[in-house]
Amino acid sequence: MSMNDPLGDMLTRIRNAQMRGKSTVRTPASKLRAWVLDVLQSEGYIRGYEEVTTDAGHKELVIGLKYFDGTPVIRELSRVSKPGRRVYAGAKEIPQVRQGLGVSIVSTPKGVMSDAAARNANVGGEVLCQVF
Repeated sequence: MSMNDPLGDMLTRIRNAQMRGKSTVRTPASKLRAWVLDVLQSEGYIRGYEEVTTDAGHKELVIGLKYFDGTPVIRELSRVSKPGRRVYAGAKEIPQVRQGLGVSIVSTPKGVMSDAAARNANVGGEVLCQVF
């Protein structure tokens, strides 16, 4: 997989780790990834994450995955905006996920936030991914 889409790569790592029932998954560190993880954590989809430095000196994020009765809390994690096809939405058009049961993560001028927070702040932006 090419690294043209670091965020998509992280989402795939999370999905794969959950399929194998792992408690944590590592991904190279970046600000965007950390911001998306902040939203996933505040929305209760992951236990949390921490930044670590590998022996080789690379920074990585160790993400604590969350399960309920052995089932991953994240049932679906999909990339919306892709490098080849960016998806933007105004504050009024931000898509609701599963009638509000899920969350769209939006990169706005005021930071990366959940769809509800973006609507409340009346800002739109790039719809990065959806989770439920």
